[in-house]
Amino acid sequence: MFVSVRDGETQEALLRRFQRSIQNSGLLREVKSKRFFVSNGEKARIAARKSAARYRRRARKELGLETGTGPRRGRPGERGPGGPGGPRGPRFDGPRFDAPRSDGGGGAPGPGAPSAAPATPAQS
Repeated sequence: MFVSVRDGETQEALLRRFQRSIQNSGLLREVKSKRFFVSNGEKARIAARKSAARYRRRARKELGLETGTGPRRGRPGERGPGGPGGPRGPRFDGPRFDAPRSDGGGGAPGPGAPSAAPATPAQS
């Protein structure tokens, strides 16, 4: 690679131009790829992985999803695929009978426990 100094060009600008020309030529990429021996089978596996990644990116782009990001993984409790909440909010499994009530009453008795009669308020 060879770059010549232009009229009035600083050394920093010359260095930047040289580095850009090295990057554009692909010389460093080629040297880096030949640094270690890679078998033909390994090359094929790498090519297959890259092809699959390209296919996934293209599919995400066609669906209108954001490009350049992987699947979202939220914290538990947040909306999204990582937590119990889905696209419509948190999942509702029904009322919890074993939770303490705000009015001081207990939950429903467990199996085999005698059922208590409901307390009637005293009328004066």
